[in-house]
Amino acid sequence: MNKRLTRALSMLPAAVLAAGAAVAPAASASAAPLAPHAAPQAAENPYQRGPAPTEQSIVADKGSFDVERISVGSWSGPGFNKGTIYAPRDRSQGTFGAIAVSPGFVSPEFLVSWYGERLASRGFIVMTIETTTLLDQPAQRGDQLLAALDYLTGGDSPVRDRIDPNRLAVMGHSMGGGGTLHAVKERTSLKAAVPLMPWNLFTDWRDVRTPTMIIGAQNDLIAAVGLHSEPFYDGLRSAREKAYLEVAGAGHLVANSPNDTIAKYTIAWMKRYVDDDTRYERFLCPAPRGDRNISEYRDTCPGS
Repeated sequence: MNKRLTRALSMLPAAVLAAGAAVAPAASASAAPLAPHAAPQAAENPYQRGPAPTEQSIVADKGSFDVERISVGSWSGPGFNKGTIYAPRDRSQGTFGAIAVSPGFVSPEFLVSWYGERLASRGFIVMTIETTTLLDQPAQRGDQLLAALDYLTGGDSPVRDRIDPNRLAVMGHSMGGGGTLHAVKERTSLKAAVPLMPWNLFTDWRDVRTPTMIIGAQNDLIAAVGLHSEPFYDGLRSAREKAYLEVAGAGHLVANSPNDTIAKYTIAWMKRYVDDDTRYERFLCPAPRGDRNISEYRDTCPGS
């Protein structure tokens, strides 16, 4: 075993106990301009929402949609604890895709709340969840992500009429990222997944069909990329598309506060595969080059 993996294993117990105790500083995305792709007309893509993206707009704190927050009380739906829905107020453009987001081990919902505004203001219905207990394992978190999606599209949902039930996605951090992989393994109809610094002892993801972008952290001592993110990416042998992004110089908690690099590629991935919006493909294919915030990037090049 190499020194990097040995060190990661030796520090795992202490690092896990510290999860959620600190927040890493945000990084900015400064990728070199990529070749533009032709944008489809609205008539060609009925799911396209919002204006064409730019390098500046995709990393902005807010997108073009005004967002409302709706609290979901404890045990409002079977299978999860509680959460917050972030939804575009604009109902003139039809329905939206929906995304459920899970925090990591011993981490409360508020640590992933920043994804709510970022994604919803780009034209998604987003629900960040509080897990049943802070100690829930990846498979439990995956089941709760699916339960949250079922709640959003079910009869008791306050946003049911705004959601296209055929365009659903999941994401999560740490054990929530491991749960994200579990969710797409269990429900192959999901359109997209973004596991963030995923941690899971299960490594066989051959049944995953969903386009999946795994985001790891170069200096992660809790979910070391050599033990988790990289093997998970390699194990996605049946996914229609996949990508692996490694945030340069970052630790495990980098995903728990606003980060332009994570936001940029999460938004691009979700827009490309939930909305089938090829205007965002230029951020993913060809692979980004010259971005000091990315230490490694691998993909199958969307659409190739």
